[in-house]
Amino acid sequence: MTASHRSQLPAGWDTELSDEYEWVPLRLPPEVTRLSASIRLSIEAEYRGWELTRVRLYTDGSRRVLLRRKKSRLDNRRPDQPQL
Repeated sequence: MTASHRSQLPAGWDTELSDEYEWVPLRLPPEVTRLSASIRLSIEAEYRGWELTRVRLYTDGSRRVLLRRKKSRLDNRRPDQPQL
């Protein structure tokens, strides 16, 4: 994970970041319902291999999400980021 992505993480989330995974922090706006977020994240898990690591819900209704997936030895290109 790059330094710019690490700075986007909530406090305490960067302690367990391993180099064997790709990490993507996301922010889900308050308009996204829990059901909609669940469906979108399930699609990312099914088709792109991302897994949900952490979720933080804020008082304004927004969510911060941290996704991860194993790095591939064969694929050194930039990771495809979830389209949420």
